[in-house]
Amino acid sequence: MAYQSEREEIEIKKFIDYKDVAYLKQFTNPHAKILSKKRTGIPAGKQRDIAQAIKHARFMALIPYVAA
Repeated sequence: MAYQSEREEIEIKKFIDYKDVAYLKQFTNPHAKILSKKRTGIPAGKQRDIAQAIKHARFMALIPYVAA
């Protein structure tokens, strides 16, 4: 596990809401890209839910597409 030392312990919520911007920003890097499940350490199903919520929040202009 190459990324084991870089992982943070992030609480996995049962319901992921696109309006919870502070929670979703934990799963993006400083350039606003979505982190991989290898880096975050969450299950694949939750990773898909988080990615979908981030994309929805970007569409609703709650999270930027690209950080300047």
